[in-house]
Amino acid sequence: MWPRLGVGAVCAAVAVAALPATATAAPQPAYGFGRPATAQEIAGWDIDVRADGAGLPPGQGSVAAGRGVYGQKCAACHGFTGEGGPMEALVGGAGTLASAHPVKTVGSFWPYATTLFDYVRRAMPFNAPQSLSADEVYAVTAYVLFLNHLVPQDAVLDARTLPQVKMPNRNGFTSPDPRPDAP
Repeated sequence: MWPRLGVGAVCAAVAVAALPATATAAPQPAYGFGRPATAQEIAGWDIDVRADGAGLPPGQGSVAAGRGVYGQKCAACHGFTGEGGPMEALVGGAGTLASAHPVKTVGSFWPYATTLFDYVRRAMPFNAPQSLSADEVYAVTAYVLFLNHLVPQDAVLDARTLPQVKMPNRNGFTSPDPRPDAP
């Protein structure tokens, strides 16, 4: 059985079907400012890290080094032990997601440790995003995961070890998409 479509939907479908196969978007007007981004500028923003660790840069960071970086660059907003301050808490909330008042933190809610690395690298510290070196991001990531009891105090994270960290909510989102990736 076919769904009922309104007159507007039918007219829109007919109008699209009537377009010639060679129809393209009209050229955009030139405004006289700006320029195309260079390959180097694009590469500076092409820093995403996937859940499986693809895209992680070379480098490493320990919990001990992360404690120092976190104290200097993160504690003012997130509290010295990640308990929160003017910005969100990073620690706590274990076992609360199914409650009436879930506490969503890195340790309770985030499904992948690599997502933490990606977010810190891309957006932190708030007043100077993308200013941390890869080693500093690995170190801060290690420290925040340690505060959430997800890595030991002697942990050293890098592109090989970080994707191996199992987050408590890894299976709490959706099951893997069975559809193949688009080419």
